[in-house]
Amino acid sequence: MAKKKEMPIWLKRSEKEIGEIVLKLAKEGMSNAKIGLVLRDSYGIPTTKVVGKKISKILSEQGIKAESDLDALMKKAFTLKKHMEKNKQDKTAKKGLITIESRIMRLSRYMKKKGMLANTWKYKEQ
Repeated sequence: MAKKKEMPIWLKRSEKEIGEIVLKLAKEGMSNAKIGLVLRDSYGIPTTKVVGKKISKILSEQGIKAESDLDALMKKAFTLKKHMEKNKQDKTAKKGLITIESRIMRLSRYMKKKGMLANTWKYKEQ
């Protein structure tokens, strides 16, 4: 569980309001990372740790299945592969694909170590 930080004096929203904002953004189809960015940039909420919970924990308590970071990375890699099929000379996209696949491998290794992912799971490149 995330350690609860002290609520900043300048933050005018309550824990309940922050939870409601997270739920509203999730229902709009945003990923956890995107929700965090919107909270920071639009609402001035530095982190959800001020309520003592991560975004995924807030959503799971409400019965909403949030897209995991691994799912988001795999979706991004898939769209980039489709782009690469049409644009074979795009060197920047090729480098981006390598970077994304590296992040997938690193995250999957971490998730396997923590028991969040089956040890037999394997990412299939190309």
